[in-house]
Amino acid sequence: MTLQQLRYFLAVAETRHFTRAAERVYVAQPSLSKQIHALEEELGSPLFSRTRGNVSLTPAGEALLPIATRIVADVDTAAVAVGELTGLRKGRVRVGATPSLCATVLAEVLRRFHTRYPGVELVVEENGSRDLVGLVGSGELDLALVTVPTKGDQPALTTVPILRESLMVAAPEGSPIARNETIRLRDLRDQPLVMFRRGYDLRETTLHACREAGFEPRLAVQGGEMDAVLRFVEAGLGVAIVPSMVLSGRPALTGTRLTEPDITRTIALVHRTDAAPTHAALRFRATLLEFVAESAAHGGLPPGVRPTTETREQTGQDQRRETD
Repeated sequence: MTLQQLRYFLAVAETRHFTRAAERVYVAQPSLSKQIHALEEELGSPLFSRTRGNVSLTPAGEALLPIATRIVADVDTAAVAVGELTGLRKGRVRVGATPSLCATVLAEVLRRFHTRYPGVELVVEENGSRDLVGLVGSGELDLALVTVPTKGDQPALTTVPILRESLMVAAPEGSPIARNETIRLRDLRDQPLVMFRRGYDLRETTLHACREAGFEPRLAVQGGEMDAVLRFVEAGLGVAIVPSMVLSGRPALTGTRLTEPDITRTIALVHRTDAAPTHAALRFRATLLEFVAESAAHGGLPPGVRPTTETREQTGQDQRRETD
């Protein structure tokens, strides 16, 4: 089994087409087909079902897919790690974050990191927490900022909580709810809610909290991502339960703190436990923790956001490593 064969296998698995896969890996289609056949011969099982022009994975192919993905990602990471020995004049960091974190915390950290290490390539994946956890586990991302707990957490991942954030009720400026400093969750029983799409972390959190409070929320509109949900609230379609940090720069919206209960979420940094982070990834993590600690010390974090104990401990450890 060769690395080249695994790359060809992944190309066919992703495109479900031998000709398009050959174009992706810059090889003639007969050569690609020959290597796939050799791989199948070695493994003793067909990897693809080829019926009437349709290409699909067999059970053996499904079993090989996550392993091949991880092997190829680890080889690519090894090449980058060796290149980083020149002192971070080059390298790569692949980082993921949820949409709300991409637009707030991550943007400033990326700017700070790029200023310090302009030769390091930054690759950003914006997605939901569950998908990001999967991408870290498969080796396709070095680090990810996610909300926890996340369904589908993998035991091979290390999770370091860095921020805790209160959820707030977003309402149009000047509306009755916006005039209050706090609001009880059960007081939203008769309020129309703007709801996120299915599979969105905040959707599950909101629905669970409302049901725990003894009512089923009345949904005015549902199916949006973060920006769409905030715009719908601005348009007066209803209110939404959102992270406090996303309300920065939204003068048409007011955030009212939830009480009874105070709903919070934990933001954590995840990476693989079974693979050492690259030098560039470690520097990115240190830059992130430094930014969080400095923002907390100077009142730069959005209202309702505070660092965790783990953030302060990790920042101190990173600073000691820098001086050793």
